[in-house]
Amino acid sequence: MVDVTPKDPTFRRAVARGRVYMEPETTALVARGAMIKGDVLAVARVAAIQAAKRTADLLPLCHSVSIGAIVVNFDIKDDYIEVEASVDTVDRTGVEMEALTACSIAALTIYDMCKSADKTMVIGETALWEKTGGRSGPYRRTTDATTSGDRSSSM
Repeated sequence: MVDVTPKDPTFRRAVARGRVYMEPETTALVARGAMIKGDVLAVARVAAIQAAKRTADLLPLCHSVSIGAIVVNFDIKDDYIEVEASVDTVDRTGVEMEALTACSIAALTIYDMCKSADKTMVIGETALWEKTGGRSGPYRRTTDATTSGDRSSSM
């Protein structure tokens, strides 16, 4: 593990996004709350929050951080659901891994809850979209994760 002891605690935020591609009929079922396992997005939100809080247990060299806030949002499109997870802390290290873990577990939960209705689903494009705080300074992805070329910039 990297020694973060000498660092001062500062405010840090990370935002991750990912997508679960599926048939339009499946997104319609999710939007109507008609999936057989129940409210897909409510369960995915709780799973994401739990996952963010347990990130250090999952990733061997990840520091345990004090999480101040976790916000998980979903955007239902015709053939995919976008997941966005935002994690805030005041600590000595960032929360990028917590945001990415939350986003990934939310996507996996959506997949699990919808798999009986749609075998064609694909999880993809999970990426860090923003981070603030820390020695490396702010970061913001400027283009979609699937495009080529320069994908980031300083804020």
